[in-house]
Amino acid sequence: MSLVLSQIYLYPVKSLGGIQVQAWELDAFGLRLDRRWMVVTPEGRFMTQREFPQMAKIQPRIDACGSLRLRHPELGELEVPAADPTRPRQLVTVWQDAVAAIPVGAEADAWLSRAIGAPCRLVWFPDDGERQVDTRYARAGERTAFTDGFPLLLLSQSSLDDLNRRLARPVTVRCFRPNLVVEGALPYAEDGWREIAIGGKRMRVVKPCSRCAITTVDPETGKFSGKEPLATLATYRKRDQKIYFGQNLIHQDQGALRVGDRVEVR
Repeated sequence: MSLVLSQIYLYPVKSLGGIQVQAWELDAFGLRLDRRWMVVTPEGRFMTQREFPQMAKIQPRIDACGSLRLRHPELGELEVPAADPTRPRQLVTVWQDAVAAIPVGAEADAWLSRAIGAPCRLVWFPDDGERQVDTRYARAGERTAFTDGFPLLLLSQSSLDDLNRRLARPVTVRCFRPNLVVEGALPYAEDGWREIAIGGKRMRVVKPCSRCAITTVDPETGKFSGKEPLATLATYRKRDQKIYFGQNLIHQDQGALRVGDRVEVR
């Protein structure tokens, strides 16, 4: 069976809901508009579902012009204004990285503060932003926006199927927040990949993805659902006190990806 790209997801706002698409473009940062917005505390520290699982209930939508809308079950919809590049930039932190981001505006801040139930701000990663990917795995000049650390995250459907066979209650791919889902490989074959091409776009497989409590957040309810799937993954995917599932990628080419694209392992 040949390997194909079966699903594509982007997450415009870090730690909010994801969007499934049939085709999307790769730009310098990864999937276009993926993690270009981020919710931060008033002091500028990134906020995620690890501490605020209710963020999962906020669903983004991107229109044809690239504008962002957010929808919350109780608050309705917010049209997010484009970030003004002339505004003074705010230093924000993502893990150990400091980034000069552009504040979006008071209306978005107030809406998100109500939706999340904690004071926060919405910021934009500018086109000229510089966040170098960890040079232990990346080349100089390879950038990412507000991801946890790498431009792309790949998951194998067969690996997820293998995990679900071990679980009393299967989980969906949404719990793992991948960008790219591949079908046709043996379970965990991706652990041995080093270079692949998807639709002819070259990518390096640079690091397995270590997993955290976000995988235990129910994407529908925005609540922690228990210890699974982490507890089961820990029985067979734990190494050096970390649990690994999926692979981080760095792309070498830009251009369109489409569901159904052939995946080549080089």
